[in-house]
Parts: sequence; structure tokens; C-alpha cells
Amino acid sequence: MMPTIRTAFATLALALPALTWAEGRLSLYNWGDYINPEILERFGKEHGVKVTLDTYGSNEEMLAKIQAGATGYDIVFPSVHMHDIMAKLGLLEKTGVNRMKGFANIDKSALRAASDPTGEYCLPYAWGTVGIFYNRKKIPDLKSWKQFFEYARKNPKKVAMLDDMRETLGVGLIVNGRSVNSRAAADVKAAQDVILANKPNIGAFTYEVIPLVQSGDLHAAHYFVGAMMYVLEKPDALGYVIPEEGATMYQEDACVLKSAPNKANALKFLEFLMRPEISVLNTIQQKNGSVNLEAIKLLPPEIRNNANINPPPAVRAKLQIFEDLGKDLKTYDRAWTRVKTN
Repeated sequence: MMPTIRTAFATLALALPALTWAEGRLSLYNWGDYINPEILERFGKEHGVKVTLDTYGSNEEMLAKIQAGATGYDIVFPSVHMHDIMAKLGLLEKTGVNRMKGFANIDKSALRAASDPTGEYCLPYAWGTVGIFYNRKKIPDLKSWKQFFEYARKNPKKVAMLDDMRETLGVGLIVNGRSVNSRAAADVKAAQDVILANKPNIGAFTYEVIPLVQSGDLHAAHYFVGAMMYVLEKPDALGYVIPEEGATMYQEDACVLKSAPNKANALKFLEFLMRPEISVLNTIQQKNGSVNLEAIKLLPPEIRNNANINPPPAVRAKLQIFEDLGKDLKTYDRAWTRVKTN
């Protein structure tokens, strides 16, 4: 699952004066473009810390690298279900973030990880939806998954879906009125069949859709709410919708690794992220949901009051977040293999 524009970027090392490195280092491993560089620069200057950032494109990529023995990272940003997986694997440090200054600002409903219900380990970071990004000049008004697939049948290869097993099979489950965490083999097969039936009309399974929708080469694409940064720039030309049937949502948490070499700086960074004036910088950049209630008050009205970024309760009730499926994930693996190979 990839909130906002999660394309992996090269390592970022903040170019602060050498004299500021006296107090040590902090190494982050995050989704591409999922933290405002200004936050890193401010933290580095305030604490005299050299901050480095490596990026990844999926939860699985991040976990594989950590399990393969990658050392030196202090904080990672797993989705909630990966937070639970990493907890089971004993990879996370108990931080006591729930006792830190600023934790009162955090929306307690964002404590979603089954392994960390009170926030003793990780800090809720950000959340968003996965809906449809579309070109209004091609499709003036788009409301549902049903309409998305009907349009694709009439306009083959002009829509795209994510190259993501859980997200794309999740659409099939939602269309069938099932939970995206269903462990029933029949439900997963039915979801697989929805995607396979529409596959001839789907132009690609990909994350790289923004310029294609902007240009009109693609008319619509299954995508993250981070596309709102482009919609707000050109609202007459572009749109984003949370489909009527419902959608998936994502949430990432900021977690300190048990192997972190700079734990003291990592704890300072978690506390830093909880400051409303710092947290708001991420939301303004990413155009996704905030877990910081005080930061929400600081958002410009066009973001704070936007129903696609901060959906009303009736819409939120139709959002589903992925859970750790354990051994039942194999059922999804098999279904996804069939989708990709048939």
C-alpha cells in the first residue's frame, strides 16, 4: 500500500553545515516522497543532528531489506498491518511514545495496530484513501467502481489499476460487498474473478499514472489520495473520488527499530513529529489525512474542508484498512498470481 506519490527516490542527506553534526545522526527509511524535507531540515538544525533518508516502494521491500541484515536505520514507517508483522518478528523498539509530550495531540482512533493498542511502540503518522484519480475532460463525473469498470469496457486500455496485490484484489472484494481482510477462499476467488473479467480493458497495473492521467493518455486510474495535490492545482481538468461502494484506506506508523544505532535521536524525532506546526507541514505537502488533531486546525481551509482529503463520517464508515492475514495471505498470493499471469 502506497500513500501519496510513493515512487522510490534516491537517498537524501540534508546539507547542513558540518559543525551541526556534533550531536550525532538519525537515519530514516520511509516511503518515497512521504515526508516533507523541511521537517528533516528543521530537526537537524534544532538538534544538531545529521539526518539521512532512504526510501522504499512497498512494505515488503522495506521488511525484506531489514530482515536481510540492513543496519543503520533508526526509524521506519510501516503500514498498520506491517507494524503488526514487524512486532511479531521482534523488530520494533518499545519507545513509550504514548508518554511523550505531544501525544495528547494524536487522534486515539489512529491507534490501529493490534500489537500496539496504546501506542507504547509506534507513533501514528498519516493516513489516506485509495480511490480513483481521473481526467475530467475525458470523464466529467466519476462516482463509483461500477462506473469505472463500465467506462473501461467502453474505452479499453484507458484505465489503470495499481500493481498491488492487496489493493487491487481489495477492489474486487469491495465490489462484491466483502471485507478486504476476508480469509474465505471463495471471497478471494470471487474478487480475483472481478479483476480477471475486467483485465482485458485495463491498460496497465502500475503506480506510474500521474502524468498519463494529466495528459489524457489514461482517462482514470486506481490511485492514492496524494493525487489531490494535482487536483487542487487544476480542479477543472482533474478529479479524485472515493467510490460510492467504499475504498481502502492506509495508515503508516513511525516505528523505531530494535537495531537502531541512534535511539536517543529517534525518540527526539518522534516527539518532534507530534508538534502541530511540524505535523501540518506533511499534510500540506501530501494532501492526505492527518492523525494530529491540533495540526488539523492549522490546515488551510481548502485542505481541512476537502471531503476527499478529510471525508465525512458516512464516507469514513465505508473505508477499510488492511490487517495482517498471517498464513491466509497465501490465498491472496495465489489469486494475484492468476490475475497477473492469465
